[in-house]
Amino acid sequence: MRRILPTLLLVLLPAPAFGARWGDPEVAGLVTDRALDEISGLAASRAHPGHYWAINDSGNSAELQLMDERGQHRASVPVTGAANIDWEDLSSFELDGRHYLLIADTGDNGGIRQDLVLHVLEEPTDLTRPVAVAWSLTFRWPDGPRDCEAAAVDPARGEVLLISKKRVPPELFRIPLRPGEDQAVAEHLGNLPGIEQPDAGDLRRSPIYGRYRAQVTGAALSPNGRVLAVLNYRSVHFLVRPRDGDWTPALRDKPSHLTLPWMPQAEAIAFSPDGLSLTIGSEQLPSPFLRYRVEP
Repeated sequence: MRRILPTLLLVLLPAPAFGARWGDPEVAGLVTDRALDEISGLAASRAHPGHYWAINDSGNSAELQLMDERGQHRASVPVTGAANIDWEDLSSFELDGRHYLLIADTGDNGGIRQDLVLHVLEEPTDLTRPVAVAWSLTFRWPDGPRDCEAAAVDPARGEVLLISKKRVPPELFRIPLRPGEDQAVAEHLGNLPGIEQPDAGDLRRSPIYGRYRAQVTGAALSPNGRVLAVLNYRSVHFLVRPRDGDWTPALRDKPSHLTLPWMPQAEAIAFSPDGLSLTIGSEQLPSPFLRYRVEP
């Protein structure tokens, strides 16, 4: 059965495509390579069409991992000028005619980090050489530490969107994409409505992990900058910004969503460069490389 495309997501599509649908979730491939054993962030490559960049969680090397559209590992590229304290999300974007990647070193399971950091680097074209950080942005939360595993870049507005993980409801913040003279402080834009919390059935089936199912683990912004896809362990929620507007109206109503099929620890999500598909990765091995496509 096809899934009806959430009405608000139609802003992604040209006029002839109105009324489009999401196809059934596809298992594009199976991720098995040990270089991809803890995928925590995913971003579509602009320099290598049909490929995706991935990062691994804390405890792993400071490297970018290149995957093909089936989830097969193709290259590892060391990152210089940045340590992997707790890398949790990855975004790709274009700025001033150049292709960039942003690494969100924002994980904080213990709620103790006072300063978080975002690393920006030009997307590697030569897969045989390390890539250096172009700039880093250190920031802090306005009211104390919190865990964050979801980040997305809006280059047109020059900002990074961040979503807290463990707060109920999840919180949406933004900070400037480029560093200023003073340390950035994340600006709270509001809270995300309608993220379903675990019910009695979730807790009965999985007393330990069931309570985590609603926690936000990744985010991706559509190429037109108007649709924010928010991932947790059970679903993808869509926030839609009005044309030439801010995100406040999107936080007033319950967002539309897609319910994921079974997938172990979904932690990474990326739009394709044309905005017509979503790819989702897991932090476990082996795991499916999941894809949704917009169909006419």
